[in-house]
Amino acid sequence: MQRRITSPGPLLDEKGHLTETGYATSLLKTYDRSRVAAPWFRIKEWDYYCITSDRYALALTIANNGYLYMDSISLLDFDANSQATKSLISPPFQKRVLPATSVRGDLRAAGKGYEMVFENDGKRRRLRGFMEGFPNGQEQLTFDVSLFSAPRDSMVIVTPFAGHANAFYYNQKINCLRAEGQVTLGDRQYLFAPAHSFAVLDWGRGVWTYDNTWYWGSASGTAEGKPFGFNIGYGFGDTSAATENMVFYDGTAHKLSQVNFEIPLRDGREDYLSPWKFTSDDGRFQMDFEPILDRAAKIDFKLLLSDQHQVFGRFSGKAILDNGQTVTVRKMAGFAEKVHNKW
Repeated sequence: MQRRITSPGPLLDEKGHLTETGYATSLLKTYDRSRVAAPWFRIKEWDYYCITSDRYALALTIANNGYLYMDSISLLDFDANSQATKSLISPPFQKRVLPATSVRGDLRAAGKGYEMVFENDGKRRRLRGFMEGFPNGQEQLTFDVSLFSAPRDSMVIVTPFAGHANAFYYNQKINCLRAEGQVTLGDRQYLFAPAHSFAVLDWGRGVWTYDNTWYWGSASGTAEGKPFGFNIGYGFGDTSAATENMVFYDGTAHKLSQVNFEIPLRDGREDYLSPWKFTSDDGRFQMDFEPILDRAAKIDFKLLLSDQHQVFGRFSGKAILDNGQTVTVRKMAGFAEKVHNKW
C-alpha cells in the first residue's frame, strides 16, 4: 500500500501525534517544533547536502541531534580513489534553530576554525564556508556552491514508529538540483558546472527511537536527455503506509513500492566495495552499482553508536515510469549506504 498525502495542514496535532502518515511529492504538512511531544534531547533535525559530479563529490551536514550538535564536511575524489571527512561534535551550549521548512530559510553553524552557512531565499540555495585543518590538520577547505532549478516533485514521507506514539520521522529528499561552484583544498580546486553536477538535499525532522538501522540510496544526473534521479531506502519506522522509493524524470515523481538492497557478502560480512544490486518488488527498478569509495565512519561510546558505510559509485540499469516508459541509466554517479545508530 502506498498512501498519498494530498492536503496541507499541521504535521502534528495538539497532543504531538501525527495527523496523517504516508508520502507526498511536496512539503504539504507544516512542521512545528513546539508541538513535538518529546523532550528536547530526543528531537533530531538535520540538513544534509551531497553535490556530485562524475569525478568528485562534496557532502555537507548541519545537524541538531538533541543532546549534541554535529557539523560535517566530506570531500570525495573518484579519480584519485580518495576521500576525507572531518566532523565536529559539540554539546548544545548555544541554541541552534533549524528552519521549519525546506522551502526557504537560512542556517549557520560555526566554531573554532570553521563556518558553514546554508542560505535559501526560495529560489536559489547557496552553500558556503570553510574548515581549517582539513582533514588532518594541514590544509584549509573552502566551499561556495549554488543550487538551483529545483524540480517540481520531491520525495516526502511521514513515518511513525510502531509502539511509540510520539516518535516520527518527517523527511524530504530533493533530487536533481543543479549545482555550480567550487571547492578549494590547499592548492587543489574542484569545480561544479551545472551541465553535469547535481545535488540532493536530505531534510529531516523528527523524534527517533533509540536503536535503528537504515538503508538509503540516491543518484541524480541525466538520462535520455532529461534530468533523472531516484531515492530508495528502508529500515526505519513503520512504512506500511508508504515507502520512500521514488524515481524522478524531467521533474516528475514516479512512485515505487519496495526496493531491496543486495549487498554482497564475504566471509559472512557485508563486502561494501564489491558490486551491489537493487531490485523492486514490481520489476520497475533494477540497478547495478559499481562502488568506488566507502566513506566509512564509526563512533562507539557504548550507549551512543554510529556505524556508517556510505558507498559512492556508479549506477547502471533501468527504471519504468508510471506510463510504462523505460529509462536506461548508464554509470550515473551516486551513493548507497547502510547506517546503524544508537542515539
